[in-house]
Amino acid sequence: MFDWALSADHAIAVLKHDHDTVQDLFDKFEKAETPAAKHKIMDKALTELKVHAVIEEEIFYPTVRAHVGEKVMSEADEEHHVAKVLIAELESKHADREHLHAKFAVLAESIRHHIKEEENEMLPKAKEVDIDFKALGRRMLDRKNELLKDGVPPDSEHAMVARSNGKADSPAATATQRKAATTRRSARTRKSSHMSN
Repeated sequence: MFDWALSADHAIAVLKHDHDTVQDLFDKFEKAETPAAKHKIMDKALTELKVHAVIEEEIFYPTVRAHVGEKVMSEADEEHHVAKVLIAELESKHADREHLHAKFAVLAESIRHHIKEEENEMLPKAKEVDIDFKALGRRMLDRKNELLKDGVPPDSEHAMVARSNGKADSPAATATQRKAATTRRSARTRKSSHMSN
């Protein structure tokens, strides 16, 4: 771990600030006592996470990828993908309401792991890159403000979840759907066999 005493517009300080913000929201979610309070916190956290992912993927990751190394960066990419699938499921109109808070808790756990790896592995290596981190940070902040004002563009994970129409939103839902389909097939088979006799 290195010293995080950086100016507010330093690219790494921008990311660290976002990390602290979402971790604070996760803590508040865990302490919230009402479903309404949990949903309000969850909505704020999902927005923060989507915006953060965009500025990392569009600006920060491409800038440091070669120096940090493909292994670390590929893992970060995959962690983003998994997080965005969970976010898309949480935001889906077909979301499994029974699993909503559990799904958010899993997302929080995954993001905490991602943050720990970024702050302990990626960011110390990235800080070695010979670039103007303040200029990079200002680009990231400008893009962040734009996203907060105009919204986050659709991503492939949201499109994938939308195509599923709520099917396979959780293992329990999938099992229930599978059981219902099997029961319908069995009923059709029995009916067909009675008709042929």
